[in-house]
Amino acid sequence: MITRNTWTTGIRAGLKTSWILSKVVFPVTLAVTVLKYTPIIDWLVVVFTPVMSWIGLPGEAAIPLVVGNLLNLYAGIGAIISLELTVKHVFILAVMLSFSHNLLIETAVAKKIGVKGYIPVLLRIGLALLSAFFIANFWQGGEEQAVYGLVAAPEQALDNWLAIGLYAIKTAVLGIWQIALIVIPLMLAIQLLKDIQAIKYLSRWMEPLTKTLGLSSGKTSIPLLAGIIFGLAYGAGVIIDSAKEENLSSKDLYLLSIFLVSSHAVVEDTLIFIPLGINVLPLLLIRVLVAFFITMVTARVWRRLVIKTELITKEQ
Repeated sequence: MITRNTWTTGIRAGLKTSWILSKVVFPVTLAVTVLKYTPIIDWLVVVFTPVMSWIGLPGEAAIPLVVGNLLNLYAGIGAIISLELTVKHVFILAVMLSFSHNLLIETAVAKKIGVKGYIPVLLRIGLALLSAFFIANFWQGGEEQAVYGLVAAPEQALDNWLAIGLYAIKTAVLGIWQIALIVIPLMLAIQLLKDIQAIKYLSRWMEPLTKTLGLSSGKTSIPLLAGIIFGLAYGAGVIIDSAKEENLSSKDLYLLSIFLVSSHAVVEDTLIFIPLGINVLPLLLIRVLVAFFITMVTARVWRRLVIKTELITKEQ
């Protein structure tokens, strides 16, 4: 039931989340922006260019990839808006970080569900690298300079540390503001979904989807929907509780994890890339279609292996 408390709680949650994220985005953006004006960036470019060129990225693009994977998407975005990149570079980074981010926490969640930790790590990093390779080699556009919403390059050269510091602070603050414009309405929408118990109702419509993915109908609808909407971190409680209560099979746990590590929190993880000035629809489609393909292939291989094992057992 939607009440006045729903709106208050949702907006408060959005503000709280924005504050928490700002404590990550601000220092990362500040640090990387300042680093651009030091020899360190030039050194990083020299070191990482041979590796990064394989996936169509400049050496300094390693920074958002590292912080995004160790921390979260917001830290990665904070690093991206501090660098001067082309639209193609930003899109490649967005796709990579969509597949592979927040590895430490989200791998721990996958392990709690009952999946071996190395599987989601290898899958996510592998998908990030493969997607980057294909985009870099088969997409010919996006050579123009990326424009990051409210964040703009300085109109004149910055020749002293005070000017550099002020520009870095301005970049960080504008980056946080743009993220807050996405996060606050998003958290409000999530609160509305919770209060009207939409997950329970929507899960009934998920059965055709779970069947397509090779999952057990009914049992896996709620954890699948929770992961798709809220993500692995935010939806961890629902996912873990459902996995235990429904006593899911090993097959269901692995298929569920494979789909969700590839495509979770699809609304939030897509919308937050809007400030980077890229078309987020292809980003969403790539992520979802890859998740469907990998999960269905895994389900088919799993089924054949089970049939083969049963035949061998009967022959013995």
